[in-house]
Amino acid sequence: MNTTATESTSPTPKSAHTRQRILDAAAEVLSRKGYAGTRLADVAAVARVQAPAIYYYFSSRDELVEEVMWVGANRVRLHLEEVLAALPAHTSQMDRLMVAVDAHLRFELQLSHYATASIRNAGHVPEQIRIRPAAEEALYSRLWRDLFVAAQQAGEVRPDLDINVFRLLLLGALNWVVEWWNPRTRSLDELVATAQSMVRNGAGVR
Repeated sequence: MNTTATESTSPTPKSAHTRQRILDAAAEVLSRKGYAGTRLADVAAVARVQAPAIYYYFSSRDELVEEVMWVGANRVRLHLEEVLAALPAHTSQMDRLMVAVDAHLRFELQLSHYATASIRNAGHVPEQIRIRPAAEEALYSRLWRDLFVAAQQAGEVRPDLDINVFRLLLLGALNWVVEWWNPRTRSLDELVATAQSMVRNGAGVR
């Protein structure tokens, strides 16, 4: 089940709720129809607002799309940081990588329309829309780089491995899953296990 609404323990104004509803709807539509196929009328229908009302919160379709993609990149990074921070201190570096693979795939495929929308449309939106999301994606990529550096320094990843190339190949493969994964043909658990095996056997010390 996809969870896209922002949870808050404090009251928020009605306008903030409406803006969030529009943003959630845009993430859902963008994840399904892509940048070219996303119309404000579709977003308004999902958000249960009149289409002109969207312009009260976002000046254009591109501003709305940019916000969705930034939120997607930001949330997956924060999610992974939280998951890693919750691990016991004695967790091995390779196990931290295994947890990172699991967290990325489950968030991307199960928990967030935002992440799916951000990943699926990264190469299809105009360059000016990519600037802010790309900066957030760079922080996420750096998080993965630090995981691989720590694992290599701990002797749990092969010393001869080019971890920058491997990291980019891995993230590309994990992100591409949104384009082909079908839960009717293989479970998410099977998918995660295969991806973890790819990292452990491809990067780990034999």
